[in-house]
Amino acid sequence: MTQQKLGSATNYGRSYVAMVENGGRLGSEEFAASLDRVCGTPGRFERLRERAVRLGYPAWFVPYLKAEREATQICDYSTSLIMGMLQTEAYARSVFRAANPHEDEETTRSRIARRFRRRQVMGRENPPLLREILHEACLHTVVGGPADMREQLAHLLEVAQSPHVVIQVIPFSAGAVATDQPFVVLAIGEASSIVYSEALNAGRVDESTAAVAEAAETYDRLRAAALSPNDSLVLIRKLMEEYTHGNRP
Repeated sequence: MTQQKLGSATNYGRSYVAMVENGGRLGSEEFAASLDRVCGTPGRFERLRERAVRLGYPAWFVPYLKAEREATQICDYSTSLIMGMLQTEAYARSVFRAANPHEDEETTRSRIARRFRRRQVMGRENPPLLREILHEACLHTVVGGPADMREQLAHLLEVAQSPHVVIQVIPFSAGAVATDQPFVVLAIGEASSIVYSEALNAGRVDESTAAVAEAAETYDRLRAAALSPNDSLVLIRKLMEEYTHGNRP
């Protein structure tokens, strides 16, 4: 069947079919369902689409994902944006739209779905301990709008109630800190750890003993500069109320 005929049969244009076929875009759920209808393959293309969504990460990020799924402890440091695993849908949408302004809505929804799927690691029987250090700048950077920020900070307060999540904030008053670069240290069991950091167009996983030791020491210094978990939640709640009552930009 030609792209033109397939497009006519599924009520999509030939150019749309061509882009899906050559990997230029992810077909919508409706398109996958239409393919199953036209081809007489109940659920096959819908399952393939789900698999594509699940696996649709850049190659440089896959090693980190594998380590994250096996991690016993996740130590994240965020400098301007809240880490993906703790983002709300509205917050994540604004982040993706800012980074990919010409992207269609379907692709953005797929990115959000993949990001949220990573939360499953925290829902397993023995979840990792998630330590999140946020620079206060993360709480003042208005992503989406005041209402979205209120929702995001409320979400942080909610997840912080879990015994497996510890959130600390480094206040502006701390001044210069150990690093201004975000990074993650993953502990995998008792004998293995990795460090993950990002540059402009790619991320990097480093398993060397020296890199892990340096990152762990830096993380300890960041924790020393941060407010206690309780005081951090007090600050988050204060800022959330400011967003709620319109006292924020």
